[in-house]
Amino acid sequence: MTKLFSSLLLAILFSTNIHSQNWDINLLQKINPENPNSSFWRGMTNSAYPITIAVQGGFMLSDYFKSDSTRGRIPWHIAEKLFVLVVTEAMKYAVNRPRPYITYPGLVHPYDNSETGLSFPSAHTSLAFNTAATLSIRLHKWYITIPAYLWASGVGYSRLYLGEHYPSDVIAGAVLGVGSAYFTDWIDRKLYPRKFKKKQGLAMNDHF
Repeated sequence: MTKLFSSLLLAILFSTNIHSQNWDINLLQKINPENPNSSFWRGMTNSAYPITIAVQGGFMLSDYFKSDSTRGRIPWHIAEKLFVLVVTEAMKYAVNRPRPYITYPGLVHPYDNSETGLSFPSAHTSLAFNTAATLSIRLHKWYITIPAYLWASGVGYSRLYLGEHYPSDVIAGAVLGVGSAYFTDWIDRKLYPRKFKKKQGLAMNDHF
């Protein structure tokens, strides 16, 4: 698992170099209209943080009422999302990449040019994909996993449509979000092995 996460981090670091290539800005120009005043895509962007909080809060409530043993995992749930935010912000300052509408004024049209912060990677996208991966890992239901990833993809696309990020920012955010979800799940299994053995047993019984 640590090798997998390391590979994902290398993929993110590699993508920091692709912003110098023409495809990054060219693709963004094709997606970002001159007047990105779409209430749908604004709503998609604005949904990233509330849905993440709602999903994480739901898991925390579920663990609180299940048993005393699962209550001890609640601080870990909070740490998971803080981990994503901390890594995302650390990478932003390490790469120090301005927003595309700052680097390419007149070519990129933001819906809101007052957004503060740096561009790489996209925090909205990393949180959305982390939430989608967490739902997939914990619930194992295709009818939840597919809509979750479609929603996360919509969040990522909205960041391009609204002119707030480059495609490489969104790709890196998605890799970081999914990778961190599986990395924290791996740690979770190390901390609470009995819970996962019991869950696997129940899953096998349900399967048969």
